[in-house]
Amino acid sequence: MPRINLLPWREAERKKRQRDFGVALAGGVVAAVGAVLITMFIFSQMISNQESRNERLTAEIVELEKSITEIDGLERQKERLLARMEIIEQLQKSRPEIVHLFDEIARQLPEGVYLTGLKQQGSRVEVRGVAQSSTRVSALMRQIDASAWMTDPEVDRVETTQSGNSRQSEFVVYLKQEHAGSGDETEMAP
Repeated sequence: MPRINLLPWREAERKKRQRDFGVALAGGVVAAVGAVLITMFIFSQMISNQESRNERLTAEIVELEKSITEIDGLERQKERLLARMEIIEQLQKSRPEIVHLFDEIARQLPEGVYLTGLKQQGSRVEVRGVAQSSTRVSALMRQIDASAWMTDPEVDRVETTQSGNSRQSEFVVYLKQEHAGSGDETEMAP
């Protein structure tokens, strides 16, 4: 049967185009929303991946800071041990020096001079004593000056006192002890 179109064909075509446009518009909106959602999902995944990397880096930084603190502690402990070793080494080197000092004082002490005290601070030695006369103190200073283990004698004071029928000279003399490295040990051989 033949078909007769009583409606104007243009009106039908317009409705068909409007319907196609609505479907295309809805499809475009759905595609755009889908694209936005997919983009948001991808960016959120990238952000979460970066945050997990940042957390891992933060954890590693904390571990490294602990290691650095531990290494600093070990360095300080090493420096303290080296300082102790150096002090012990210096003490070991200076151990025979006091023996040489006492030996030299005994050898250089002139007759008529008696010591009442010795005091040492570093290489400076304070010698206190009593002499029969001030000339004996001068002889002691000359002996100290000629010694290999003692140098730079300085008189702090000499006081003459009367003790009964005899006169005595109380004295304080300062001298410097020569160290083993600066003095010649072969001169000390008897």
